[in-house]
Amino acid sequence: MRVVVTGTTGQVGGELMRARWPAGFQPVGADRRTLDLASGPAAIAGALAALKPGIVVNCAAYTAVDRAESEPATAFAANAEGPGHLAAACAELDIPLIHISTDYVFDGTKAGPYAEDDPVAPLGVYGASKEAGERAVRAAQPRHVILRTAWVYSPIGHNFLRTMLRLAGERDELRVVYDQVGCPTAARDIAGAVMMVCAHVATGGRNWGTYHFAAAGRASWHEFAETIIAWSAPRTGRRPQVKPITTAEYPTPARRPANSVLACGRIGDAFGIAPRPWREGLREALEVLLSQSEGR
Repeated sequence: MRVVVTGTTGQVGGELMRARWPAGFQPVGADRRTLDLASGPAAIAGALAALKPGIVVNCAAYTAVDRAESEPATAFAANAEGPGHLAAACAELDIPLIHISTDYVFDGTKAGPYAEDDPVAPLGVYGASKEAGERAVRAAQPRHVILRTAWVYSPIGHNFLRTMLRLAGERDELRVVYDQVGCPTAARDIAGAVMMVCAHVATGGRNWGTYHFAAAGRASWHEFAETIIAWSAPRTGRRPQVKPITTAEYPTPARRPANSVLACGRIGDAFGIAPRPWREGLREALEVLLSQSEGR
């Protein structure tokens, strides 16, 4: 089965293209030259018809959270309008759609983990654009799986893990927020979950809807940073102090949810997917990054 993957230059899309898929699946990367989500409904439907996918996985997104505050039209075009047109084309061609979304659809005020049916209340433009994309997908293509995830990192791209390693080489003190908590999630783990959903769909499964997938356990950004620095120090020779600060001490254009922890029981019941602890994914990604650095 051909699986068309958009957003292959990003973290999750890239991992899907590098992954070892089960027998019978053929991932096909679709960049903007092949499938441009800004090209409109007719062009998107034509591109999909030419690609002939059995499943589409949409990983394409505008993810510049702070810049989105000054570029709302761009964020909504990429995260809401484009996915809506893609979902409509998938419905027209009878192709199931898997769409990646985010914890930023919530406002972070809940005391415990967020379930799929908790009310959404995004705090900023990025979250609002992704929530609008979810609604557009649901309205256009009933045969969908929306996968919300959180705090994504990988050995490639712009993410917290790579930023901490870079700053550790430049500074003797890192100031990191401690009053925001979530589930640091390896892009490779998200790709694994997507492949399991694809296998379910390919064998006739019909568990359509919205699901959460994030690493097991929870951490603050400060704890995440401390773990990165502690584990990398023996090989980098760098161990700056990681100082905890409040969100108020680190103002950003976009507000972030204080609580981004996602409840992931529903995806286990529907697809048999059990997230592994966040430290396991981190150790694996960190090993890749450090080995790459040492091999230069």
